[in-house]
Amino acid sequence: MFNKEIESALSKNTNRRVYDNIQSVANVEDTEKLLGPLKQLPGNWKSLPGRGWNMIALPFATNPDSPINYRLLVNQYDELLNFSQIDGPVPNRGISLPPSGTSVDTDQKLMALDYVQTINQIAVDDFPRSSDETRGPVCAPIHHEPGLWLHIINENTANIDIARLGTVPHGDSLLALGISDEVNGKPTIPDISGLPIGAPSTDLSHPYLAPYNHFNINLFEGLFDPVHPNKLLQDALNAMPVVRSTILHVDTTLQNAGIVNIPFIVKQANATEMKFTMWIHELEETDDNDKPLLVMQYSQLVFLDFFDRRDGQSGLIRWPHVSINTLVHTDQQDPAHQCDNQPLE
Repeated sequence: MFNKEIESALSKNTNRRVYDNIQSVANVEDTEKLLGPLKQLPGNWKSLPGRGWNMIALPFATNPDSPINYRLLVNQYDELLNFSQIDGPVPNRGISLPPSGTSVDTDQKLMALDYVQTINQIAVDDFPRSSDETRGPVCAPIHHEPGLWLHIINENTANIDIARLGTVPHGDSLLALGISDEVNGKPTIPDISGLPIGAPSTDLSHPYLAPYNHFNINLFEGLFDPVHPNKLLQDALNAMPVVRSTILHVDTTLQNAGIVNIPFIVKQANATEMKFTMWIHELEETDDNDKPLLVMQYSQLVFLDFFDRRDGQSGLIRWPHVSINTLVHTDQQDPAHQCDNQPLE
C-alpha cells in the first residue's frame, strides 16, 4: 500500500535536483559539491496523504477536582516544504594570530538553503476535550516557519558541518547545530518516548497521565500513538526499498546553539530544547533522468517546560512536543495543500 502511494506521488516527477538560476551541468555539479549533505533538498516537498502527525501537551484549565491541569493535543497534518538556494558560498571573515610570525586569513565558507514550511491540520483531537474553537477547524493552518539550512564547508568546530535556523510566529527562534551522515540501505529510526519527564509516574494507569493513556488505548485516527510517536515513521520505512540514506541531525544543546522565546512563552510553556533528525532516502526506483527517487522523513522533538516536577526532583516537568512526517519531492512549481480550495469545517 505504501509503495503505491510513493509511486503515485512520484509518477509525474522527472527532475530530482532543482537549483535556481543554474543552467549548465558543470554548475549543477559544482553546486551539489558545495551543498554537500544538503544537495538533495532544493525544490518542493509534499507530504504523502495522512503521513504528518503532531502531539503537544498544553496548559489547560480543568475542573477543580481534576488530577490534571493540561490537555494533550494531537493533529494529523498536510505539509509543504520548499528549499531554495541562496547565492554562495557565504563568507565569514576570520584571522589566525600566531604568537609570532605572520597572521593568516582563516575565512569560513557556508552554503545556505532558504526554507519555508507550511502545515495545515486535516484532523484534530484533544484530551481532556476543549472547544471546537480552541482545537481549530479541519484545514486550518497550524504552522508557518521560514528559516535556513547551512552547510559549514570549512573551519568546522567539533566536526559540526550543518546548522538549521528557524523562527515561528509563536515568538520562538532557534539555532540548531549538528553532524551529517550517510548510510547504505535503511537507517535506524530510534524509538522516542512521548511521555513527560518529571511526572509522578511513567505508568499509563496513573491519573496524571490520563491523556496519554486515552490516546494509547484509542489511537488517534486509528493510527497514531503519542506514547511512541516514531512508530509510524518506522512502519513507513520498513515498506520502502531504500538504497542509501542521508541523515541530518541537529540539536539546540550543542555549543553556542539554543532557543530564544518571547516572555509569555518563557513564563507559560518554555521551549528549551529541540532535537531534529531528517532522513533523505534514495530508493531503488529511478526517474526519467536515471536519478533515484527521493523520500524524506523527519522526527522533531521539542521540550516544553512548565509546571513543577512531581517526581521528587527540582525543576519543571519537560513535555515532549513531537512532529513526524514522510514527504516526497515534487516537480510542481506551486504545489497545493490537500485542503486548498476547500472550505474550513
